[in-house]
Amino acid sequence: MSSPTGPASGLPVRMPRPRQTGRHRRPEPVAAPEGAPALVLAVPGAPAPATRSLAEEVISIARSELPGLEVGIGYLDGDNAEYPTLEGVLAHTAARRTERYEIAQAAGREVAAPEGPAAVVVPLLAGPDNVLMRRIRQAVMDSRASAELTDVLGPHPLLAEALHVRLSEAGLARADRARLFTVATAADGIILATVGGEEAVQAAGITGMLLAARLAVPVMAAALDHEGAVGAIAEQLRGSGSVQLALAPYLVGPELPEGLLDSAVKEAGCAASEALGAYPAIGKLVLSQYATALGIAPQPQGPPSL
Repeated sequence: MSSPTGPASGLPVRMPRPRQTGRHRRPEPVAAPEGAPALVLAVPGAPAPATRSLAEEVISIARSELPGLEVGIGYLDGDNAEYPTLEGVLAHTAARRTERYEIAQAAGREVAAPEGPAAVVVPLLAGPDNVLMRRIRQAVMDSRASAELTDVLGPHPLLAEALHVRLSEAGLARADRARLFTVATAADGIILATVGGEEAVQAAGITGMLLAARLAVPVMAAALDHEGAVGAIAEQLRGSGSVQLALAPYLVGPELPEGLLDSAVKEAGCAASEALGAYPAIGKLVLSQYATALGIAPQPQGPPSL
């Protein structure tokens, strides 16, 4: 039983841990600045429970990296009921900021009028897609909210790491090149599949070079949404000596039209890994785009080479 002066004798006393000093001390945790804009994730594709779960997990990762962050999820093809539209989420976010300011004023608090964007919109896209980005820009304009739109998440070394992990999970690549064990089903040629046209293929190719360096096998990008492109790259890889191919989607997931990946797998005649999904790097890159837009933090560093 505790006494007014502290816990009773015999009970453990939790003492505050002294702050570390010196060059090896841990960095102090960073929190979202007061009054910072909301991070609004723009989610493409047909809304579904799996898409919502993925988006919520990505947002959760971002919030764990920056506590106090105000967030929102808007769907390009939402219905403003179960799946709120991006336009509606932005309008609501702007209205809520104004309401908070007016309430503070009415309470007699000295508060500055809101300045800058009410939200920073981050597209849930690994690579560029002009069609989807035009739709996101239009939704931002239609919301009439003050919002800033960031670029897509890649190319980035963290995406190469995520692709490597997805391939290893599918048994198509070694988990770690430094370890002396083999994977019988490991691919000796990777097709990096994306959607979004030629610009998307070029961007995927940059991340593909990073992936090739990790796996020490050739990696070539191909457009899922261009008829015959995946098959042509498969032929090219086999012609250069690759025997066992694998297809790796350079996609988060929601932006992938249904059935397109299955068709590509049949066309290439090989196995495939899962889409990137809610891999932790996706949440970190979403936060990085938000932070970079506000100038409050550096971009995350890529993983060390294996």
